[in-house]
Amino acid sequence: MSKLQNRVAVITGGNSGIGYATAKKMKEDGAKVIITGRSEERVATAASELGVTGIVADVLDLNAMDSLVAKVKATVGNVDILFANAGTFLPTPVGQLSEEVFDTQMGINFKGAVFTTEKFEPILNDGASIINLSSVLAHAGMANGSIYSASKAALIAYTRSAATELASRGIRVNSVLPGPIDTPIYGKTGMDEEQLNGFAQAILNSVPLKRFGQAEEVAKLVSFLASDDAAFITGGEYTIDGGIIIHPLVS
Repeated sequence: MSKLQNRVAVITGGNSGIGYATAKKMKEDGAKVIITGRSEERVATAASELGVTGIVADVLDLNAMDSLVAKVKATVGNVDILFANAGTFLPTPVGQLSEEVFDTQMGINFKGAVFTTEKFEPILNDGASIINLSSVLAHAGMANGSIYSASKAALIAYTRSAATELASRGIRVNSVLPGPIDTPIYGKTGMDEEQLNGFAQAILNSVPLKRFGQAEEVAKLVSFLASDDAAFITGGEYTIDGGIIIHPLVS
């Protein structure tokens, strides 16, 4: 099915995890896909595997984002789908938070996503779709995740306002809120294997469906929101979390 036929899609953080799976899905659905990321090697490898265009760009570097937009414009013209997916999770207890950890998470997860829209807005086609990757933790408290949660909650608030402002151009803006998804992000937290295993088991005990989600499942939701099937959807929050947000008291 080619529901994204002839659409141009840009995915930040597209070299791994949810971004990689979404690039694959959108290409299957007919889109011309461009992925971005900070690592030249990882972007090149992912782009080759996927058969898409890869451009190195760091969402924290606004000059790099200007260059990215110029390269996209020169390569494929205007953009129909923008997936602000790049993110990071650095678990830190309250009372031990460093300015660097704060700035990195707020910078990539919130500022990076905001300026992805800001920089690409001039080359978005009327009727385009913007999808911001938030998290179920925007609405739930988790030990050591205060700044991550705050960054993702801020992104939801931004999404609502952006949806209001861009509606006059027919541009839709939505948030996707994954719960525990099996992606490489957990391996980048600095936890050792024992800590990761304990963390994973604690999460599984809280998920009614008793499993981690797959990046491919999130990709299907993102691709749907990017398509004409979601033409009357904007400013929304779409949770994909195995039921963890319902906080079941008895299972």
